[in-house]
Amino acid sequence: MKKYDPFENVQTVMEQAAILGKIDRRMFEIIKNPQRETKVYLPVEMDDGSIRVFEGYRVQHSNIRGPFKGGIRYHQNCDLNEIKALATWMSLKCAVANIPYGGAKGGIQVDPSTLSKRELCRLTRRYTYAIEPLIGADKDIPAPDVNTNAQTMAWVLDTYSMLHGKPCPGVVTGKPVELGGSRGRASATGRGVVIATQLALKTNGVDSLDGVKVAVQGMGNVGANAARIFCHRNACVVALSDVSGGIYCESGLDADVVSAFLEEGHLLKDYQAEGVSHISNTELLTCDCDVLVPAALENQINAEVAEQLRCRYIVEGANGPTTVEADAILEQRGITLIPDIFANSGGVIVSYFEWVQNIQELTWERSQVNEMLEKLMTASFGELLEERKKTACSYRMAAYIVALRRLLYAEDIKGLFP
Repeated sequence: MKKYDPFENVQTVMEQAAILGKIDRRMFEIIKNPQRETKVYLPVEMDDGSIRVFEGYRVQHSNIRGPFKGGIRYHQNCDLNEIKALATWMSLKCAVANIPYGGAKGGIQVDPSTLSKRELCRLTRRYTYAIEPLIGADKDIPAPDVNTNAQTMAWVLDTYSMLHGKPCPGVVTGKPVELGGSRGRASATGRGVVIATQLALKTNGVDSLDGVKVAVQGMGNVGANAARIFCHRNACVVALSDVSGGIYCESGLDADVVSAFLEEGHLLKDYQAEGVSHISNTELLTCDCDVLVPAALENQINAEVAEQLRCRYIVEGANGPTTVEADAILEQRGITLIPDIFANSGGVIVSYFEWVQNIQELTWERSQVNEMLEKLMTASFGELLEERKKTACSYRMAAYIVALRRLLYAEDIKGLFP
């Protein structure tokens, strides 16, 4: 079986969108590949006195529309091609949201669950030191991603600020509110997934989430916040999963209770409650639900899984969870897919709000942040609907066409440096 390559996946979809949207090929070649790829080796002293060397990356795809922007992930399977794909998706995502950012991504090949907090701190500081020449509030602004969080961003911020001899709050987003973070940032990606779901349902005459059955794969930051907000808006969350497996309850799970259980350091394989059964990852993806939210990693819905799905909608909380082959099957089966570069854009949108607050030395209320997020995503969705009608294409193709046009227009009006 051919190994899944996320970078090849995103390039294939870009090519398809360019053809379908009759995109000018003259500038297209420029954004097919990243502007810069950096690999760093990070020696870290472990708690037992030994030295381990970790491999890290920072890929900067495009800054044609503004500073590079993108998260940092810690994962044992992280590699350069994954980071290249994620950086590319970030450029497209920012263009769809129409915010003045380009795309970047960073990562370290590490299983963070095997490191102590002190070891993670040393690793993060070493990585920040290694990529310091590349980042900055007007150059490249990192943020949390898989297995990183506000604490990680606090370490990055402190290291960078010490190197520059002054506080530099704009260098990262997703940091603690006490250090200049934005209210509403932690839940923004999950909230955006819920907003995207409501917008998609509304196009088919469903004005409320009341009783809508939702399954969420992944209980990290995105999945957990999405699940909680779905519950708060009266949806019926029937299935949830983490790295240890999934749980299912036909009458609905209380996402607040499940999240509290996980925050205590437990895994879902140990969760017990009346009416709850334990299921596999595949069983979660293929369970009977109205909305499926893949919020884990890439390549979760392949051709084989796509044939077995029983949902009506897929709203991509993760980046690249669906393969090109699966996309074709979903379209053939009439399953509506809301793509990652729109559905999970809530995080980067509120990161933009945080960055603006830092630059202007202002603090916005949570209600203002949430209201602005919903307003911006609603406007973006309207543009996708318009493109979808005009081109007679899927939501994914519409999103890519909108993004490519914006990126290539910016390339064209700036022109090539001699």
